Amino acid sequence: MGGRGVKLGFLYAGQGSQHPGMGADLYEAYPAFRAVLDRAAREVDFDLLETCFADSRRLLGQTRYTQPCMVAFAAGLTAVLASKGVVPAAAAGLSLGEYSALCAAGVFDAETAVKLTAFRGRAMEEAAAGQESAMVAVLGLDAPALQSACDEAADQGCVVIANYNCPGQLVIGGDKAAVEAAAALAKARGARRCLPLKVSGPFHTPRMAPAGEALRIYFDSVALRKPQIPVVFNCLGDLPGDGLSISELLVRQVQSSVRMGDSIRRMAAMEIDAFVEIGPGNALTGFVKKTAPGFPVCAVETAEDVEILQNTLKRLTEGA
Repeated sequence: MGGRGVKLGFLYAGQGSQHPGMGADLYEAYPAFRAVLDRAAREVDFDLLETCFADSRRLLGQTRYTQPCMVAFAAGLTAVLASKGVVPAAAAGLSLGEYSALCAAGVFDAETAVKLTAFRGRAMEEAAAGQESAMVAVLGLDAPALQSACDEAADQGCVVIANYNCPGQLVIGGDKAAVEAAAALAKARGARRCLPLKVSGPFHTPRMAPAGEALRIYFDSVALRKPQIPVVFNCLGDLPGDGLSISELLVRQVQSSVRMGDSIRRMAAMEIDAFVEIGPGNALTGFVKKTAPGFPVCAVETAEDVEILQNTLKRLTEGA
C-alpha cells in the first residue's frame, strides 16, 4: 500500500467541495487527524474546528475561511493514511489543493500550510473586491473552440479558460460581461451546457494579479523545503523544470489556468498504479475517470472511506 507494491498518486480537492461536518467523524476516530487539526486551529484567528464541523456562523463558504479549513482537513487525512502505511508516490491538487499536495510532499508542515492559505484566501478576496466578475463551467466543447469564443468576446473585457478540468469540462472566468458573451458563443458553437458557478471572484485569471503579488511578498518570509515526492503543478500540468521555484509557481498559479487534465495524464505516465482523491467530495475522481480511464481511483473523505481504501489496496496488492 503506497510503498508495498502499489504506487499511489494522491489528488487533493479544491475549493468548492467543502461542507459543514467535514472531518467530524475523522476527528473522533483517529488521534492522528485530531492532532493535526488541533495544531492547525492555533494558527488562525477563527474557530477552525467549529467552522469545519458545524459552521454555525456560516463562514465555511467564504474564501478566507474555506482555504485554511480545507488544507487542515487534507493534512489531517493525509496523516491518518500515513499512520496506516498509505503514502503517495506523487501528488497534485486542484487549485487550493496544490498546497495540500505540497504539504504531503514535505515542502512545508501543516501549520505553515494553514497560515499560507489563510493569507491566500484573504488576498484573493481582496483582489476580487469590487469586480463585476463571473465563472462559468462549459460542458461538451473542446478547448480550441472555447478559446475561439473567449478571443471573440475579449472586446467585452477579460475572459480566459481558467480550468482545464478533463475532456468535456472546462471553466471560463473573468469580467462578467465578457464571460457571459463567451458563454453565449460557446453555446452557439455546440457546448452542451454552460453553468454559472457560485464563486466570489475571477479565480485563475489575470484579474487575480494583485493576489499573486501579495503572495510573492509573503513567500519571502516562508521557508520552502525540497519536495520528497514529485508534485505536478497546476499552471504547468507537469513537473517543474530547472529554474522554476515553488514560490514562483504558486504566485503564477493564482492568476493563471489550472491544467488538471494534463496533471492527471502526467501522473498516469509516472508509473502510478492507482489514484486516491483526498476530499471532501469526489470531483477529481470523475476527472480521473474521464482523463485516465482504466486507472483505479478511490475518493477518501470519511472514516468509513479510510477502511474501504485499505481493503481496496489490499486487493490490488494481492493482485499485483
